[in-house]
Amino acid sequence: RHLDLVRAVRGHLGVPEHYQPPRTAWGHPDFEGPWTSDAVHGVPRDRPAQFGTRMFLTDEEHSQRQAAEAKTREAAFNASGVGTAGRARAWRGDITFRLTSLTVDPPDGRTPRPTKAAEARRAPRDRGSFGAGPFDSPLDFTLYDRCITRGIVGSILPVVYGNGNRIVQTPDAFVFSYEMVHDTRIVPLDGRPHIASSIRQYLGDSRGRWEGDTLVVETTNLTDQTSIGANGNGLRHSAEMRITEHFTRVSDDVMLYDVTIDDPKAYERPFTYAVPLISPEGFQPLPYECHEGNG
Repeated sequence: RHLDLVRAVRGHLGVPEHYQPPRTAWGHPDFEGPWTSDAVHGVPRDRPAQFGTRMFLTDEEHSQRQAAEAKTREAAFNASGVGTAGRARAWRGDITFRLTSLTVDPPDGRTPRPTKAAEARRAPRDRGSFGAGPFDSPLDFTLYDRCITRGIVGSILPVVYGNGNRIVQTPDAFVFSYEMVHDTRIVPLDGRPHIASSIRQYLGDSRGRWEGDTLVVETTNLTDQTSIGANGNGLRHSAEMRITEHFTRVSDDVMLYDVTIDDPKAYERPFTYAVPLISPEGFQPLPYECHEGNG
């Protein structure tokens, strides 16, 4: 399924199927550097019904999106004043992706419905300060409100700003830093087992391996305190959730990131988001000065 997605994205970008990514000094595909999900900020997470099971825009629809994004970039470059979040759109780059939604599986492009057990956990806390309260203790706020974490998935879905990431590689580790709330994950590549199941962490316990030119990262040992929505807000998943991520460089300036969420206690079936990342010339993630208690 992942390789089919890679081939489809390369085809729509006009990249030859035999494309070979740049390599590190030790021979792994080279992902190092700054990346951003800004280029798909305008792609809905769930597919509008009009597209049915179609994953990509037609040529006409793509032209319309290209025209709209050109206006967005122009407005971003010309924006001024404090608090103009639209300036972040200047880093969309020149690539307009054809995805009709970030959800690529199931085929209808819609996030599966939560289970009854997950719905039973729904509470005002899921929206934190975006909700109506009450705000009687720190637990009534989300971990995002408290500058702790947005979770693995919530940290990469594009939002209004702060969509940058930085990757550093060594022969036996993959390091992924998120711009907003400054989380950093160090993923071992040396085949070590996962930590004991009794140990739970907000970002879980990740282990990576290479499958051809794709880095596969599997994460277990999560808590039930984070969510998979934008900025980590929304209905919380269970502690049994498993996450599988794929990182594949599909061209010199595009890395395809896709993540599959498997949590039978929270969702009726597994599902996959695809988030192409780009690295525009001059782009750098900025410091995100945030710590619990300063909000």
